[in-house]
Amino acid sequence: MIGLVVCVAAAAGFLGGTEDRPAAAPPPAASPSPSAAPRAPEPTLPAAPAPPGLPVIDYWTAPRGFPADPAPLTLGTLTEGVHPTRSIAVYDAPGGRPRARLKPEISGMPLVLPITDRRSGWVAVLLPTVNRRIGWLPSTGWSTRPLRDHLIVQRRTHKLTWRRDGARKAVWTITTGTAATPTPLGRSFVLGRTATSGSVFAGLDALALSSVPDDRRSLPAALRGAHTGIHGWFNDDAFGRSASNGCIRMPAAAQRTLLKHIEHGTVVTVVD
Repeated sequence: MIGLVVCVAAAAGFLGGTEDRPAAAPPPAASPSPSAAPRAPEPTLPAAPAPPGLPVIDYWTAPRGFPADPAPLTLGTLTEGVHPTRSIAVYDAPGGRPRARLKPEISGMPLVLPITDRRSGWVAVLLPTVNRRIGWLPSTGWSTRPLRDHLIVQRRTHKLTWRRDGARKAVWTITTGTAATPTPLGRSFVLGRTATSGSVFAGLDALALSSVPDDRRSLPAALRGAHTGIHGWFNDDAFGRSASNGCIRMPAAAQRTLLKHIEHGTVVTVVD
């Protein structure tokens, strides 16, 4: 079993269940100004050769030296991801310094990294095993994957909203982390599906996320190397509360829905 920040704190709340609501009509797309001059394409910046011995970003090893996500709390939908087709170097800027490598899989799960920006022939992607950081990739060594879904977690109201193609599909009342072990803020993404152990998870698999605890020292020693997860929970009284070790606890029926529909690379945005 892949390590998750398993949520074991006691909860004494209520407000469980799901709330499926119709989606609001999207606003009309803005028309470009007829007087705006077309922008010249930016020149493509070359990629410096990657030196031997770069660290590999895996499920346990956090990357270092990468820039912060410039828009970690934005609720805009990211619609495309990249899947490495071989071991590729990750840079700290377009044409910048190579600092780590990514492989096509992470702990046996196909790796799909959401694209957050494009510049000078490069793409910026969210990085795994670190919170609110991006890396830059040159134009080779990966293929694109469409991203249709977006999960938005609101810590204060204890709600998870599922959007598909920009339209709201469902809203559920959930459990989030305590004040001492909060669910990490910002954009992360789904790494994949992993088995759980124990009846508290309602007999369902979990979705492992790219995010990790912001303060590992606040967790029991056995959980300090774990990732945040979205998983089912056996006790409906827990929902609507801040009671976990950072994971997102879901009603069993809601977790089954996510397991059926949510793919690798789906963006998860946690806001207050």
